[in-house]
Amino acid sequence: MRLFGSLLLSFFVIASGGCGYTTASLLPAELDSIHVANFANKIDPAAEVSDRRSTYSYRPGLETDITKAVINEFIFDRSLDVKTADRAALLLKGALVDFRQFPLSYDSDENVEEFRIELQVDIELHDNRTGEVMWTESAFMGQSDYTVSGPHARTESGALKDAVKDLAERIVERTVEAW
Repeated sequence: MRLFGSLLLSFFVIASGGCGYTTASLLPAELDSIHVANFANKIDPAAEVSDRRSTYSYRPGLETDITKAVINEFIFDRSLDVKTADRAALLLKGALVDFRQFPLSYDSDENVEEFRIELQVDIELHDNRTGEVMWTESAFMGQSDYTVSGPHARTESGALKDAVKDLAERIVERTVEAW
């Protein structure tokens, strides 16, 4: 019984020590807030469908959805407070530069069974106190796959929402983890 108690106590001591993982921001303490500027939509609405692009890439209002999703993800993450531009320590700027949708798989009759949606943005994080650019990322991507038939079929709009959420999660991770 005494051995069991010692083993149990040892287990709790080791388990409570953890492995050093934290969900807190790795940014300096003075960088405690962020303002997310409205994303711009830099996709050319006059771009044509070609043999390299099977769908139109301009989606009106998609940049607004991305902005809202990024703000919501920062609020959910709670590592940085979302504030107005004049009160925030950090400023995130971004632009939607590409929207792609392409087939991933076909059935035996050459009908598309699965698609992938990819969103690409250019983003910059600024120290809002000094104006210094802390980092930039070009063609930063979020994505989602969806099937169009069968028991797991989803709509394009549902997959687009998932791609926006994936992009927002990645942007927040890139910002707070300071890699």
